[in-house]
Amino acid sequence: MVKNIFLALGLALPLVGCVTTTSPVATTKSYSVDSDTYQSTGKSQRIKTIVLHYTVSDNERSIKTLTTGNVSAHYLILDKNDDKIYNLVPESERAWHAGDGGFAGRTILNDTSIGIEIVNAGIKPEYRDALKNGDMDYHPYEHYVAFDGLQIKKVAQLVQDIAGRYDISPKNIIGHADLAPSRKIDPGAKFPWQRLHDDYGIGAWYDEADKQYFMQQVQLATPTIREVKQAFRDYGYQMNTTDVWDKESRDVIYAFQLHFRPLKPTGIMDIETYAILKALNKKYAGRDDFY
Repeated sequence: MVKNIFLALGLALPLVGCVTTTSPVATTKSYSVDSDTYQSTGKSQRIKTIVLHYTVSDNERSIKTLTTGNVSAHYLILDKNDDKIYNLVPESERAWHAGDGGFAGRTILNDTSIGIEIVNAGIKPEYRDALKNGDMDYHPYEHYVAFDGLQIKKVAQLVQDIAGRYDISPKNIIGHADLAPSRKIDPGAKFPWQRLHDDYGIGAWYDEADKQYFMQQVQLATPTIREVKQAFRDYGYQMNTTDVWDKESRDVIYAFQLHFRPLKPTGIMDIETYAILKALNKKYAGRDDFY
């Protein structure tokens, strides 16, 4: 009898081990998100900067590079006669177009910028090796390829729309060279920054009267290298603090000249370049929008 009891228990115990127990599912109330009752005033748009590039390629290769590789942009403007601006990355997503560099106090521009690529060869084929023999450090104006007129009209429409929607400061409509002067020179000396400013109200440009005034002032009192470099930093450029015009510093000067004195980009600091810089700082003082 006892043996039968143990046998019965021995058979029963494995069955107990296979029993699955479940905890009761907690019931939760559904809560709504109220976006209307309270609103913060301490806020701003996430998009702070528009960065303009050229592709250094033709239409087909530009499309392939920007859609299948590890580089991208929000928008692509081809150099063919069509009525389209191509949106490659949604504005709500992060495109990989800016890379290392910085401007206006920001050092990771991909996070807070819209990138626009424009199909353009960059440097004319016959001048692409011009810097290799060491006779010159930088490409002059005539080495660059001009942009198609229709491309510029598309750029103007697109940038006007984006800048208006995100309330982007004129100072923060920049070229790739402005944020990465030791790596990039695009969109180059023949990108028409002044025309975009004068005809479409896009981007920053200096007032000629202010430039002339500061040229006279510089002739009366020559600024130190430290003062000039501080003026570059005041505008938004990443300029070092050395007491010499080393290559890194001259790269910044060249990028600035490509943007604001494109007919004579030399990488050499001179009175006119400084006067333009001072005129820009006067006109756009307080427009940094670091937040």
